[in-house]
Amino acid sequence: MALLSGLPDPALWLGEGEAVREANAALRQMLGPAVLIRPGTPVDRLFAAAARPLLRQWLQEGGEPPAELRLIAPEGQEGPLVAPQRLALPRGDSVLLLRDQSHRRALEARVAEADRLQALGALAGGIAHDFNNLLSVVLGAAEDAERLAGAQPAQAPLRAELNQIKEAARRGAALVRQMMAYARQQVLAPRLVPLNAAVEGIAQLLRPLLGQSIRLTLELDTPGRHVRIDPSQLDRVLMNLAMNARQAMPEGGELTLRTGRALLLQPQRGVGEDIPVGRWTVLEVEDTGKGIPPELLTRIFEPFFTGRLQQGGTGMGLATVHGIVRQSGGYVTVRSTPGVGSLFRILLPRVEEPAAVEPPAPAPEPPMPAPPASAPELSAAGPPAAQPAVQPALAPLLLVEDEAPLRRLAERALQRAGWAVMVAEDAESALEMLEEAATPPALMVTDVVMPGMDGTELARVVRQRFPGLPVLLVSGYAPSMVEKGLEGPGLHFLAKPYGAADLAEAARRAMAVETPLA
Repeated sequence: MALLSGLPDPALWLGEGEAVREANAALRQMLGPAVLIRPGTPVDRLFAAAARPLLRQWLQEGGEPPAELRLIAPEGQEGPLVAPQRLALPRGDSVLLLRDQSHRRALEARVAEADRLQALGALAGGIAHDFNNLLSVVLGAAEDAERLAGAQPAQAPLRAELNQIKEAARRGAALVRQMMAYARQQVLAPRLVPLNAAVEGIAQLLRPLLGQSIRLTLELDTPGRHVRIDPSQLDRVLMNLAMNARQAMPEGGELTLRTGRALLLQPQRGVGEDIPVGRWTVLEVEDTGKGIPPELLTRIFEPFFTGRLQQGGTGMGLATVHGIVRQSGGYVTVRSTPGVGSLFRILLPRVEEPAAVEPPAPAPEPPMPAPPASAPELSAAGPPAAQPAVQPALAPLLLVEDEAPLRRLAERALQRAGWAVMVAEDAESALEMLEEAATPPALMVTDVVMPGMDGTELARVVRQRFPGLPVLLVSGYAPSMVEKGLEGPGLHFLAKPYGAADLAEAARRAMAVETPLA
């Protein structure tokens, strides 16, 4: 039947008693070679058992066709979803058109995922700024109280309680960071990173953390490729995946970090969305652990979902990985077999330009070893440590912060570190101070989200007057910076909440990189 073979959609020619007379190539391709379609087969035998009563009722009684029905599939698999339409032919025959609903379902899933991300991003962004301001005050006040308590043995119980307060603040900050990572709302500082060198660097930190029972193997593709990513976030991804693998191998095993490349000639299914065609740089993390049960595999990247609740799992480790990779323009796939192990594959956009075109970036500090995925992630801000006094700058620092408690804490922290500090409560006050100043400040430390002019706009205006002035932007959440990142040299970022030592060290680094021009 020429009409049937020319149809692009799967279709059947039905004869007397709704028996199959012929099936076109599109339907045979959809069902695969494991499903045989012979003339005379009752049409309902090509559908899943649960769909057959509804199909028979519609074929016998007419009316509106079912919205979608599932076709038969080999045991253990799920058949395709189709929307049936019936076209009458002479002598009682008919053509059953079966429009594939897979693309529609995939599109609906992508839209639902995008809506969920948007809602979570709005929720996380709505609370992140204020919540991180509160945590900064809690953390800073606890550090100040600990310093005032001193080292006398009689104050040991008080110091223990203050440590509990600081630990709770850091855990709260870690939860907010994980939510922001999943919702792709982090402030990133991407640059060209040699992937092989980054893997070798993190491997040095992983070996002592994995223990003697787990062998770490590197399989690095040559020549090595560069990827454009925030190097600290790449370390975070690898650390999270490695710690998950360690928990999957309690009796030991092998963890392999592998780099490579891939050319996709057709879209490939990723986590929640398809990976588009193109050239990709590949990073794989493979373990020989217990594997992931099939019923959990589709949910492991959901926030707050964990299969290790009794072991203290938070359910944010893999959600964080997925958010970081997607915000960096990449995709994640996972393959796992219970009792054999798991393979997490990260595809990052291929970078063709040489690394030499990238402006030099300050060498990052070695990343802090991340805790196991079963434990809440801790902030890099540790307890206050004795910091070497700095030589007072020729000009004071300008601190701009609209939250009064945080402004006082930041001012004291900078003064204790050896700086003279000018303080403004908003951008407009800061500009008035600078109008009266004979010389530029040595550094401007400003919150990003403030009433009126925000910190990024303030930095732009001030640097027009004082080119080269180093600026330290501080925020718990800054939508403009999430979208655009740090634009221009001499701009530095410190995430809230921070401790006194973090603020002082960030100010030192900012001034070491740039020297303001008078």
